Amino acid sequence: MGDADPDKTLTPAGVAPQSKPISRERMVLLFAVMLTTAAGNTAMQSVMPSIGTALKVDDVWISLAYSWSALLWVFCAPIWADRSDRRGRKAMMALGLVGFIASFSLCGLMLWFGLSGYLTAFWALVLFAAARSLYGGFGSAAPPAVQAYVASRTPRSERTQALSLIASSFGLGTVIGPALAPLMVLPGVGLTGPFVIFALIGVLTLVALRWRLPNDEPQFPARGKAYDPSYSGSPTADLSGTQSEDDDEGGEQVEPHKLRWFEPRLRPWVIVNLLGGHAQAMMLGIAGFLVLDRLGLRDNPTEGTGPVGLVLMAGAIATLLAQWGLIPRFNLGPRAATLSGILISAFGVAVLGIADDLHLIALSFAIASLGFGLFRPGATSGTSLAVTRSEQGQASGITASVAGASYIYAPALGVWLYGHSDWLGFGLIVAICLIVFAYGWVSLQADSDLTRDRR
Repeated sequence: MGDADPDKTLTPAGVAPQSKPISRERMVLLFAVMLTTAAGNTAMQSVMPSIGTALKVDDVWISLAYSWSALLWVFCAPIWADRSDRRGRKAMMALGLVGFIASFSLCGLMLWFGLSGYLTAFWALVLFAAARSLYGGFGSAAPPAVQAYVASRTPRSERTQALSLIASSFGLGTVIGPALAPLMVLPGVGLTGPFVIFALIGVLTLVALRWRLPNDEPQFPARGKAYDPSYSGSPTADLSGTQSEDDDEGGEQVEPHKLRWFEPRLRPWVIVNLLGGHAQAMMLGIAGFLVLDRLGLRDNPTEGTGPVGLVLMAGAIATLLAQWGLIPRFNLGPRAATLSGILISAFGVAVLGIADDLHLIALSFAIASLGFGLFRPGATSGTSLAVTRSEQGQASGITASVAGASYIYAPALGVWLYGHSDWLGFGLIVAICLIVFAYGWVSLQADSDLTRDRR
């Protein structure tokens, strides 16, 4: 557990050898970190529409309860990603799991107080939002650390598939979460059962991570300012790093600097990720309430957890099909996966807008999710490939930050529009998808250029 795991060493000549491939055991641990958080969050999404109905609050307030957490995610994810470059990925993964465990434990407790009558619905939601902010503030440390760990150890030509595998852990989690959520509605804890159980699962994952994943050092020497320990009392030191594996990116050398969202190398990928993320967030925000409405389950919210979970599970299975099947089978590059995915999503959302029974709702949601299952890994790997290896931590932080930005207001906006008119909500989502396709078609770099190994 305490053994150092240097990501690489430099030869006397200063030449960096090829990184060793990530072992199967380590991939399982990384997969488990992402799987736990994804399953927990989708289990929560399965029960929150029913909890909101039981608390007798408007749907839009349930969606807004996530906004503060999403806003914190936007600001905190890049900070943790930068720290993972300097302090190691394992520490940030552990911090993210601690944030997840604390958040789920307190969220479940506050909602249980509300459902049991010890708190009013207003205060239950306010305290839920406050507890959820722990996930946005600290849980945001884990995903960029996992992504950077994988990206910095994977050749360019294999990075889309490797990041797709990690992304698929989220997909698998979104199958497991909704499938288990109805079974976790237990006597005594009721609809808050998934919060309690997934907090315990998070503890087990944290123990496995701390025990089995070796302590790591950053893949590349620190550049610029190295942060001294807060207790040292010494000033921050300026260290000049040696030349690293930036060289294997070949061609044009990029002066190391702080990455920004809209710098030229990243701008097209950030824009498509941000707009496409808003479309996906709006669809997910509407889905649970749409099931309750069109199946007539508003008067019996506890029974709604099963159908909502079934629809989310159908979408998750379709996402896995995209990430485990289509991307590796057809060797899709970032541009191809992004553009084909967003077009498929537009079609699925359009059908979802007219679906009026469980079968068609699940089918159309699955089609839309299949598209987003192609789109997300494509946009993520495109962002990764747009920068050098030494900038992977920053790139993963930007990706996580953009993903969080999609959930600040988009789910609530989608639910609010859906509450006024079905086609206002679904029409806007389809329009955003088509805008992303048109912009991406003219702006995204060709796959042959992005995925070429440059050694």
